Amino acid sequence: MATTPLMPKATAVWLLDNTSMTFDQVAAFCVLHPLEVKAIADGDSAQGIKGMDPVLTGQLTREEIEKAEADPNYRMKISEPKVRVPEVKRRGPRYTPVSKRQDRPNAILWLVRNHPEVKDAQIMRLVGTTKPTIQSIRDRTHWNSATLTPTDPVTLGLCSQLELDMEVRKAAKAAPPPAEPQGARLLSAEETTALRARQEESEAAGRMLFSGEGGGRGDDKIDADSVFARLKSPKNDED
Repeated sequence: MATTPLMPKATAVWLLDNTSMTFDQVAAFCVLHPLEVKAIADGDSAQGIKGMDPVLTGQLTREEIEKAEADPNYRMKISEPKVRVPEVKRRGPRYTPVSKRQDRPNAILWLVRNHPEVKDAQIMRLVGTTKPTIQSIRDRTHWNSATLTPTDPVTLGLCSQLELDMEVRKAAKAAPPPAEPQGARLLSAEETTALRARQEESEAAGRMLFSGEGGGRGDDKIDADSVFARLKSPKNDED
């Protein structure tokens, strides 16, 4: 719960102008020194500041003001806000305990091998490392590269499973779709119809090639010379 009103000096100006409370009461509510409140009342301080009504802003009630005006020793209490605004947490660099800093290269190696789609910036957020360190582990130029063992950062306690899954999902969405292998797609209806028509035409041409006037008799034999002779010479029937 907040103990200091918004814009304390502006609130003090309004209370001095619109109530009969003492300087000590106004100072206690606005978290100001009584001498500063007296200077505001005399016009020596807070010149040009417009008074702000704490009742309109929901920081004070009329009942509290009436109690303070009736009893000079009463100290007003700020009203509890109806809507709680969550505090914005500033995300700074992840702090890694000294005892776990030696495990960061192993975690980086595990992420590089098992999730190559994860970017360097995401690894930096998960493990709390630097980009040159990640690049040296990728290129195997790290000073301890020979003894590194890929280890899950969740097992090492460098990040939570929820954070790791979230970064992997982000990387998967940003990654380009995989290319389709050649020859793995189905033919369209038009391509299938055209292919079937070409097969039927070739079969019909083959039947016409090997069929003749006496092709129906079983005693006729077809040899290679007669076939090539038919191909080279025009048909006798048309002559």
